[in-house]
Amino acid sequence: MRLFGSLLVSHGRVARRMGLGPRSRLDMLRNLLTGLVRHERIETTWARADELRFYANKIIDYGKCGDTDEKAMKMADFWLTEKDLIHKLFKTLVPRFSSDDGNYVTMFQIPTRENLNRAKMAVIEYKGNPLPPLPVRKKTNEKTLVNQLLLGYRLEHSLPTSA
Repeated sequence: MRLFGSLLVSHGRVARRMGLGPRSRLDMLRNLLTGLVRHERIETTWARADELRFYANKIIDYGKCGDTDEKAMKMADFWLTEKDLIHKLFKTLVPRFSSDDGNYVTMFQIPTRENLNRAKMAVIEYKGNPLPPLPVRKKTNEKTLVNQLLLGYRLEHSLPTSA
């Protein structure tokens, strides 16, 4: 007796289900990628940012072929809904990543939305952008066992406690 047979077999589904169907998903990803190329940093939900990361890296990889390459121009024309950004892609972003191989974007988790749907939020940005860096919250907890043992060792041997 199969209760959850659909959980075991993917039936060809390889992407997250976002939006109202495949066309809606593509339009959403195109708009997010256009915003990312324009502003070089956007804030969206974690699932959308995670899905967008692949396409943001891929468009830079295609852009490295140059603006004379037909496939690179077709990809830029399809994915960027605002056509003035094609020039920015080839003249600003691609030269910035000419020496890098892959992984041109970074993602940071930010606090969840409390007032709407409590969605897990993220900031996705191209590396090396001219915007000020985001403050990274350091995860230090003084009450962990290791930190308490280190504090006891420092106090016992009269070492400075701010090490």
